[in-house]
Amino acid sequence: MKQIYFLLLLSFTFISCQNDIDDYQTAKSELDIRLEELLLENSEGQGINYFILPDSNDYNSIPQDPLNPITREKVELGRLLLHETASGGNPKMAVMAGTYACASCHPVASSFYSGRRQGIGESGSGFGAAGESREFDLTMPLDSIDLQPIRVPTLLNVAYQDVALWNGMLGGTGTNAGTQSQWSDIPENHLGFQGLEIQGMVGQDTHRLQIDENFVDTYGYREMFDRAFSNTQSFERYSRKTAALALAAFNRTLLSNRAPWQNYLKGDYAALSEREKRGAILFAGKAQCMNCHTGPALKDQEFHAFGFGHFDDSNEAVVLDDAGFDNVKKGRGGFTNNPADDYKFKTPTLYNLRDANFYGHGGTFNSIEEVIRYKLSNQLQDNNVPLSQIASEKGATSLTEEEIQDLIFFIENSLYDSYLTRYVPETVLSGNCFPNADVQSKIDLGCE
Repeated sequence: MKQIYFLLLLSFTFISCQNDIDDYQTAKSELDIRLEELLLENSEGQGINYFILPDSNDYNSIPQDPLNPITREKVELGRLLLHETASGGNPKMAVMAGTYACASCHPVASSFYSGRRQGIGESGSGFGAAGESREFDLTMPLDSIDLQPIRVPTLLNVAYQDVALWNGMLGGTGTNAGTQSQWSDIPENHLGFQGLEIQGMVGQDTHRLQIDENFVDTYGYREMFDRAFSNTQSFERYSRKTAALALAAFNRTLLSNRAPWQNYLKGDYAALSEREKRGAILFAGKAQCMNCHTGPALKDQEFHAFGFGHFDDSNEAVVLDDAGFDNVKKGRGGFTNNPADDYKFKTPTLYNLRDANFYGHGGTFNSIEEVIRYKLSNQLQDNNVPLSQIASEKGATSLTEEEIQDLIFFIENSLYDSYLTRYVPETVLSGNCFPNADVQSKIDLGCE
C-alpha cells in the first residue's frame, strides 16, 4: 500500500513539474508582449498569422498561379528537374552537355543562393563545399560561359511574389499589369502566367537547358510527366512549358518554415533567446526593417532604391553585355522605362542570409553587418542614384552598437532554417552527379 502511495505521489510530482516547465515555455515575457504589439501593428490587420509560412505540403495555403495549381506530381517532377544535370542539353560548347542544371546556381548547400558572387552555369568548373569554388573553365571561350549581370537570388520563399527577377520583368499579371508595351522581348508574358512560371520557360533558354520529348525518353521521365500533366494533350506534354510549370510548382514549396522565428510565431516563446527577441523588436520597430521586409517571406512585392552598387569587371564578376548593363543598373526602371522606377530593385527575402555570403543585387556587401551599417548611414555605393529615388528608410534612424549587434543576431539566427536538405532528392533519374557534373565538381561532390 505504501509503495502504491509513493508511486502515485511521484507521478503527481512529475506531472506538476512538467506542467511548470510547459507553463514556463509558453509564458509571455515583457519582450514577447512588446514584440507581439509591433507585429500586430505591421500585420495589415491580419494578426500574427500574417507572418507565418505554411507547411511545404500544404498546397492549398501556398500562394500559386491559378493557371498552374500545385500538385504532388508536379512538385515531385520539379524537384528532380531542378537538380537534373542531364537537362543541360543545349550548351554552346558540346563538351559541356549534361554538366549543369538550375541547381548549379541554386544549390541547397548555400540555401539556394549562388555559392559565389556571380553564378556560373555552363562552362563552370568545380563546386567546393557550397558552390564557393565554382570558377570559369578557362579552356572555354569567354562567350560560352553562362554568366548573369546581377546577383543570383535564393529560391526560398519565391511563392510570395507574382513577378520574377530583380526588376520584376517576368510575369504577365498582377504587378506587371500595364507593362505590356515592354514585353516585346518577353513574349512568354503574354501567356498570362505569373513570374515563376515565366521564369521557368525563359530560364531554360537563357541557361541553355533542353527539356523536351527526347530528354524525357532518354532519361526516363515520361511516366513522371504523364502523372503530372495527365490533362495535357500528349503532343505538348513533354515540353519546355510543362517542365517550367513543374519547376515553378516545386519552387513554390521551398519555404523556410522551420526557422526559429517561425516556431516562435506559432507560439513557442522559447524558440528565441532574449537577445533574438530584442533584435526582433528592433527589426519590427525602431530599425524600420519591416517597412519593406514584411509578410510570411519578410518581403513585400515592391521595388525600392537604396543606392546599392552593381557588378563590375572584377575578379569576382564579369559583365559580358556592357551595352545592356545600364538598363540592369536601373533595376525596375530598366524594364518599365519609367524614370520613377529607376534604380529600384525587388525586395529580397531575409531568410537564410547566413549562407548567402554576398548581399545586394550586385553582391557588393560581404556580411549582414555591412548591409545594416550601410542602411543606417547616408552613404551611397552608386552615386548616380538621385536622392529623390532613395527609400525613406535609408539613413532614417540610428542604433546603438548593442542594438546593431542584436539586430544582426536576430537576422542571422532566428531567420535561419537549417534543414533545407529535405528539399533535395538523393538521386536524379539520369544517375548524374548534381548540382554540377563537370570533372572537378564530381571530385568536389564525391561523385567519383
